[in-house]
Amino acid sequence: MLLSESAIGRTVRVALIDESPLKPKLIEMGIVSDRILKVLFRAPFGDPIAVQVGDSVLSLRRDEAGLIRVTEPDLATAS
Repeated sequence: MLLSESAIGRTVRVALIDESPLKPKLIEMGIVSDRILKVLFRAPFGDPIAVQVGDSVLSLRRDEAGLIRVTEPDLATAS
């Protein structure tokens, strides 16, 4: 599943980031494999998306969020 397809309020785990010129920027923002993210808000037309990454909130465009492949987190280890 892609982060751009995740529902508001959903908690997900980053599986991988597709190859793109934006990949280094996403990694610098803390979006790395196994990181837990929470979708907080989506603008009225679906762009941008607010995502909690650790103690920070990031605003991602739909095309940026579409590069991030996510899975359901293991609730025993998610924090």
